[in-house]
Amino acid sequence: MGTRRVISIITVMAVLMTVSLAFSKNTALSPKPLPRLVDVGADKCIPCIAMAPILEEMKKEYAGILDVEFIDVWKNPNAGQKYGIRGIPTQIFYDASGKELGRHMGFISKEQILQSFRKFGIELKNPEQKKK
Repeated sequence: MGTRRVISIITVMAVLMTVSLAFSKNTALSPKPLPRLVDVGADKCIPCIAMAPILEEMKKEYAGILDVEFIDVWKNPNAGQKYGIRGIPTQIFYDASGKELGRHMGFISKEQILQSFRKFGIELKNPEQKKK
């Protein structure tokens, strides 16, 4: 085998190893898809203000189990159109694959959120419940 061919083979192998290593690092660091709750509202609407501490609590309590997102349609009017919002607050429930499972319009309690996910076949156990 000629020197040029050996160098070419080594170069190809090095490139393949680099790509393979980069791919394995990216897939290892990629977060697992989670069920998601999107609350579309505004930081100045009364029911939305009442929802804020519930969403923050769930965001912390269910970190790594549920993705909780708040979108302010008064600050981001395009989001209202994107999500087809008719009134605020509106909560949109998604499974881990991103499929919309259902919606609720108006104030909703933490327990009602958890009941909704259960109704859709998703049992959300917070880390404290897992330890017991």
